[in-house]
Amino acid sequence: MNKKKLKQIVISFIGIAACRLNFAGCYPFVPAYFAAAYLEEEGRLLLGVCMFLGMAFQLPVTMLAKYMMVLLVIMLVVRLSELVSKGCYTWVAALTAGASTAILSVFGELLDMKDQKDPLFAAMEGVFIFAATMVLSRLIHSFMELRPQKKNAVSQAGQDERLLNYAKSFQSLSDVFGSMENGHRQMATEELMKQEITGKLCASCEQCSLCWEQSDSPMYQYLMDFLTSMKEAGHADRDLELKMEKYCSRTHELVIEAVRVFEQIRLNEAWYNRLVENREVIAEQLDAMAYIMQDCARKEQDISDRMQSYLKELKFKAKERGIYVQDCTLLEKEDGRWKLRVKASVRNGCIATRELTRAVTTALQRKMIPQKDEKTLIGKSGNIFVYDEEPKYQGIYGVARLVKDGAAVSGDNFSFLEPKSGRLILCLSDGMGSGAAACKESETVIELIEKFVEAGFDIDTAVRVMNSAMVMKGKEDMFSTVDISEINLYSGNCQIYKIGASATFIKKGGTVECLQSTSLPVGVVKQLDMETSKKALSDGDFLVMVSDGVLEYLHVPNPEQTVQEMIESIDTNNATVLAKRILERVLLFTGGRVPDDMTVLATAIWEK
Repeated sequence: MNKKKLKQIVISFIGIAACRLNFAGCYPFVPAYFAAAYLEEEGRLLLGVCMFLGMAFQLPVTMLAKYMMVLLVIMLVVRLSELVSKGCYTWVAALTAGASTAILSVFGELLDMKDQKDPLFAAMEGVFIFAATMVLSRLIHSFMELRPQKKNAVSQAGQDERLLNYAKSFQSLSDVFGSMENGHRQMATEELMKQEITGKLCASCEQCSLCWEQSDSPMYQYLMDFLTSMKEAGHADRDLELKMEKYCSRTHELVIEAVRVFEQIRLNEAWYNRLVENREVIAEQLDAMAYIMQDCARKEQDISDRMQSYLKELKFKAKERGIYVQDCTLLEKEDGRWKLRVKASVRNGCIATRELTRAVTTALQRKMIPQKDEKTLIGKSGNIFVYDEEPKYQGIYGVARLVKDGAAVSGDNFSFLEPKSGRLILCLSDGMGSGAAACKESETVIELIEKFVEAGFDIDTAVRVMNSAMVMKGKEDMFSTVDISEINLYSGNCQIYKIGASATFIKKGGTVECLQSTSLPVGVVKQLDMETSKKALSDGDFLVMVSDGVLEYLHVPNPEQTVQEMIESIDTNNATVLAKRILERVLLFTGGRVPDDMTVLATAIWEK
């Protein structure tokens, strides 16, 4: 016999004992206990049999008839409620038990009952039954949900420790790659080149002792000056070559050998520098992996044990709506906000997820919303639902764009991401040049950022890993700017990341602030040149991001200030309208022409 069946038997036999409790000639615990236990649905037949036997052997005949009528009314009302709304609220059952008992106590003469009670006494009995049902329903539900604490084979703390150990290993590996002669090795010194040349030519020459062993011989200085000039100019110095011919009969051979050695060393140096760059790129990627593991280890803390009272309340509130919660886990994020994972099902048919959402919000005493793409209906099979705290703000965005005259596609690409509740990310990338090649380059940048962000990377790490990939890609003269704005919809804080990107504008009421950048595009150098800034946004503010084409062809001394004045003069609370009107005014400066791809992203922040 499983534990659940055993609990049902215990509940049913306690019902027999409840029939013995007599107060002033009435038995209020009979309807109160029955209503509370009947709400559990399972084991109802056994409960009814036990309660009938208890009343039959322990209650007077008149009381037996009265309370049997009350129990039948309770059963009828609860079943009707479950048929209509899939569940029955506790207060409905409690009100039914109390009201029906009070009514039968007052009008009992209709059933030929004797010794009728005072109406006030009957009302007090009804109130007592209502309160007792509300209390007993929670106690019985808690007893049915009582389970021994499960001990996982590997605790959360142990898992976090393993992740941190992995992170340390990746960090150590990154340090190893980074310490491999970090930085470019300088071009081979003149002394090294001299040894390479003289070791091959001068060692077999009869005049070697005259050139290199006599203190007054100028050959050493001439050769060093010759190699220095070759290193700096990239070719042999004819004047120095003529001076050397006065002292060395093999000057022509020496020059040929010097050119050969110089080219060989320069080629080796180019390959070596490329190898060092690749090592540094790998080191940066390993470092990013170490950061991600550390972030995962400290990201969320399981507080289910500490908040058991909230979770029990959730199960109780869900049960009232006909929803049965099998498992639930409450997590606390780094910022103190809660995240809930729930596995829920229903006995019959389907129930809208919004009913579970109401139960979650009521039980946790926080406004909770399901994550995007969650199912809208709860079925018999049992589905897992994830809830986050509802953000304070919402972002509504709009876009306007124009393709360069004569081009088939735009070289600008953009993306609006909401990887999780409370986080809005706007990305804009401008590929160098125009047409399909520029479009492909900026599209690759946006896709990489999207994939990294959806995988859980933070923006800084995602951009650095993406830059490493673009550096190793190695296409010449194909670079892209990156402009990213990350908005925290809980606090309104906006983190702005710029890599070679154009200006960003923030409109607050009637004033506009301009944020500029002087960094290089992604893929140019392995050491990412990223500029960041943090701004606070509030209700009604606008964030405007533009590509280079919007500013470069205004033909004014200060294009950023001109666009700033444009935004200030536009009166609208619609993000799409704002973006379109900006482009319309830019075209007035270009005479209706589109000399480069133009893209404007506008986002309005509103309190919910």
